[in-house]
Amino acid sequence: MSAEHNEHGHHGTAAAHGSLKDYMTGFVLSVILTAIPFWIVMTGAIADKNVAAFVVMGFAIVQIVVHMVYFLHMNGRSEGGWTMMALLFTVLLVVIVLSGSMWVMYHLTTNMMPMPTDMRIAP
Repeated sequence: MSAEHNEHGHHGTAAAHGSLKDYMTGFVLSVILTAIPFWIVMTGAIADKNVAAFVVMGFAIVQIVVHMVYFLHMNGRSEGGWTMMALLFTVLLVVIVLSGSMWVMYHLTTNMMPMPTDMRIAP
């Protein structure tokens, strides 16, 4: 079998595949980034629930980055940078759609006219 066949047809980009060390590093980081928020929630280590929620979301964002780097092998060099550009464009679109939706829903709620008491449905 030639060296070309050992690279599984990825046009000589064998370096794009991770080593066992990379996969183990990603696995250990993923376990740690899962265990810490689990401990925070189960023990109530952070008394304020809003702060705890933001901390858990922060750990989730870091874990997404760990998965993209160690398991999906995304970086600025892979495929000429197109994977990173596609990711950034997707994140931008999601942020625009979510923030726009939240803005519209907030303003619909706050700007609705109050209903007169005689028109309300009695329970």
